[in-house]
Amino acid sequence: MRQRSPHRTGWTLVLPLLVFTLVTFLAPIGFMLWKSVYDPEVAGLLGQTRQALAKWQTSTGLPGPEGFDALSRDLRDLTGDGRVSQLALRLNRERSGMRQLIEVTADAIAEYDRPLLEIDPRWGDPDTWVLLKRMTQPLTARYFLSAVDLQQTPQGSIVRQDESRRIYVYLFGRTILVASVVTAVCIILGYPFAYALATARPRMQRLLFFIVMLPFWTSLLVRTTAWIVLLQRRGVLNEILVAMNIVSERSRLELIYNLSGTLIVMTHVLLPFFVLPLYAVMKGIPKQYVRAGKSLGAGPVRVFLRIYLPMTLPGVLAGAALVFILSLGYYVTPALVGGRTGQLISNQIAFHVQTSLNWGLAAALGSILLVIVVVLTMLLSRVTQRGVL
Repeated sequence: MRQRSPHRTGWTLVLPLLVFTLVTFLAPIGFMLWKSVYDPEVAGLLGQTRQALAKWQTSTGLPGPEGFDALSRDLRDLTGDGRVSQLALRLNRERSGMRQLIEVTADAIAEYDRPLLEIDPRWGDPDTWVLLKRMTQPLTARYFLSAVDLQQTPQGSIVRQDESRRIYVYLFGRTILVASVVTAVCIILGYPFAYALATARPRMQRLLFFIVMLPFWTSLLVRTTAWIVLLQRRGVLNEILVAMNIVSERSRLELIYNLSGTLIVMTHVLLPFFVLPLYAVMKGIPKQYVRAGKSLGAGPVRVFLRIYLPMTLPGVLAGAALVFILSLGYYVTPALVGGRTGQLISNQIAFHVQTSLNWGLAAALGSILLVIVVVLTMLLSRVTQRGVL
């Protein structure tokens, strides 16, 4: 009887996992990347206008009569289908005032069939037609430009957004800063805890394991709510401080619904993700190395710095990378305890997906966040391969 190749058998075993990964992970990421540069909505609504403006050079001023006629026919068709509001809302997202212009024009065409320039003089502005030409092109970079607070002028140059609309670069910076601070605090708090966990006696080790695993056994919403009860202005911590006369009634600490609350709660939630990888590395370090260093006359500090610490750096880097990457995309905790000053870029992504329904911009923001994570992963891999650790 012919035996199956071990290589073929191995692929057969992992095939379900590969299919699951493709369907639930790679396909959504691919859809997100495609959505960030592909927007066929306006092109589908203004098909005749798209064809008429395809050969129009924006530097020549207004388009020819065929452009005006094509737009009139498209608006007449959309009025009959009831899709004028869809077009108006989509264009108004790009430029304020377009909703009113489109709806008034569509109503006038349906009722009187008047020329566009007689309905509204704004149709004599070349910038309006430049916007229509760009919006009828399915492939676009405008979402990525908006995601980094840039915009394209009617003349084609790239400039910064108005100051009141420059929010995403700042939020990316705040997100990276929060992730860095949370990672640093996790290193400071988690390294001693992991060391105690790795060197403790069995009974104490079980207790420490219970402490580090407890957050995984509790719902994230429950943990976050507990922190709200503890840190709010009338919470447990402030009541204790006031009772001990450490702070006055009027100077209660503001520790929640701000950036401080985001940092505190995220550190608590993500600390186990740093401790466990580091503990696994520490547990695998032979005790003979430390004893050998001491027997050669090195003091405890020197043994730690020259022998023990370098051997634990792979665990430190793995745990820190895990915490940092998770912090970049954290959403629930900043949404619940961040308030106005503790919001991160993930909250804006959720807003555009759920509220504004601007999926293209949400996809562009998510794609930039994905690129940051991929770059960090590549840097981590390169550092490891070079033997720095």
